[in-house]
Order: sequence, then structure tokens, then C-alpha cells
Amino acid sequence: MFKWAQEEKYVSINPVSTIKEPKPESRIPKFLTEEEIELLREACKTTFEKALFEFMYSTGCRIGEVVNLDKHSINMAEQSVIVFGKGKKEREVYFNTRCSI
Repeated sequence: MFKWAQEEKYVSINPVSTIKEPKPESRIPKFLTEEEIELLREACKTTFEKALFEFMYSTGCRIGEVVNLDKHSINMAEQSVIVFGKGKKEREVYFNTRCSI
């Protein structure tokens, strides 16, 4: 509130500017059990769905990263691909043989 009041010229000095904000609590990431993974595999109906699931599971890529993949960046010999993640950061990820069903 004081920051806004200072920006709007209601006060000349922000009395709380030296106070550090508390860090948000970091949560432990949730993960899938082996049983849940098998249920997802069984739910895939087409070969494409199976390959897509295996690719996302083995690489940890986000949906947006998969959508923006360039087919020329896929290296089948090394089973790797270059993906563009958050902040346009480029990284190489590796996929398993189940992706090429």
C-alpha cells in the first residue's frame, strides 16, 4: 500500500521500503505413481497418443514446449531434441525408445 501511495505522490517516503517480503512457501512437487502412469498408458488410444505421452513423460517437457518443437531439431540417432523452454531458453532433452513406437 505504501509503495502505491508513494508512486501516486500521496506520501513522499515509503516507511516500509527496507522491510523484506517473506519468501513464499515452496511446495514439494507432486508426482505420478507407477500405477497412475500405467493407467495413462492404457488410456492412450492411438499410436500418436502413445508416442506423445511417452515423449512428454520421458523428457519432462511442457505442453507448450512440445507444441513448438521443430522437427529439424530432432536427432533420432542420439534420441534427443532441442526444446525452447520458459524465457526462450534452449535446452537439449533425451527421450526413450518407447517414444518411437
